[in-house]
Amino acid sequence: MPVEFLGIAATNNGSETTARSGAAFDKEYTLRLARAHEEHGWDRVLFAYGSGSPDPAPAAAYIVSRLDRLQILLAHRPNVSYPTFAAKTFATLDQISDGRLTVHFITGGNDQEQGREGDVLTKDERYARTREYIGIVKKIWTTHEPFDHEGGHYRFLDFVSDVFPVQQPRPNVSFGGSSPAAYAAGGAEADIYCLWGEPLAKTAEQIENVKAAARAAGRTEVPRIQVAFRPIIAPTEELAWEKAHRTVGAIRARKEKGETITKRHNGQALPQNTGSQRLIAIAEAGERYDRALWTPTAAATGGAGNSNALVGTPETVAQALLDYYDLGVDILSARGYDLLDDAIDFGRYVIPIVREEVAKRDAERDAERDANRDIERAARATQNLAAVNG
Repeated sequence: MPVEFLGIAATNNGSETTARSGAAFDKEYTLRLARAHEEHGWDRVLFAYGSGSPDPAPAAAYIVSRLDRLQILLAHRPNVSYPTFAAKTFATLDQISDGRLTVHFITGGNDQEQGREGDVLTKDERYARTREYIGIVKKIWTTHEPFDHEGGHYRFLDFVSDVFPVQQPRPNVSFGGSSPAAYAAGGAEADIYCLWGEPLAKTAEQIENVKAAARAAGRTEVPRIQVAFRPIIAPTEELAWEKAHRTVGAIRARKEKGETITKRHNGQALPQNTGSQRLIAIAEAGERYDRALWTPTAAATGGAGNSNALVGTPETVAQALLDYYDLGVDILSARGYDLLDDAIDFGRYVIPIVREEVAKRDAERDAERDANRDIERAARATQNLAAVNG
């Protein structure tokens, strides 16, 4: 199966290790970072969502109107707009981008962050709302006749959109989460299911949970799987590990100064969302897993989002990514702590190795499939001949 790479479309140069040097929306930096991804082998970039952050939809429109190939993954929280409005926004953006849009629906794992924009539902209620919301958006994208809707969270009459996506029948829908409610909603509605980087065994368990939820929802095709990491690479293993320890040191130094390094947990000691709780538990159980997974970066941020690292030379990190590919992961998400330089280095030195090895695996699998098909044909021919002569 093909492999895809997802990077980050940050609107400024800030990260957990370095405070931003300019405005929250720095047009020049935003375009420079996106162009670096396009020019160095990445497939798409994520425009993330935060309650006080620049709106990702116009930022994405700004980028795709200036770049020719880079695809976009637009994060969206259902609480911030009615699904009829959102569906039109997405369809318009798909038109602007000539069909390069995927939408990532965020249910929200933190009550305080959700409350900042008026969302007072409980976590389970939010998942139910997201599931209904996605279903409405899909229908609007694909329905050319007016229709009514009356559900648990939304009600409208006689709606039909006048703008439709370029992609037919519709753009893909992306979704993430690690709780039973998340598996149920994403398993039912997502084309792509997103996970944060965990040890291989735990990732395999999550993949099975997603597949089971999809089957329980009556689906015959299960979502594609995406897993996210923070790569820390250098020319030698020794230099990579030195860089890794410097990275954690920088995160801790900023925290000790009282600086905000991430808005995801809003200063709370324990995160509310299951995914972050899992990352913290994994970090408490050990620092190193499998070929290159390293957890102190997650521990230093309190399990805030995509925060487990892959540490080593480009060859080591590429082989670690291939281990996840062999589990059934075909979308690999990565972003470094120096957003621009790390995107370039990862694109130059890691992506080509992974693509080459995936091509070899695919060729070997195709050859094996063709050989098995030839054996089956020969066996049937022998059986038919025996029947004729018998």
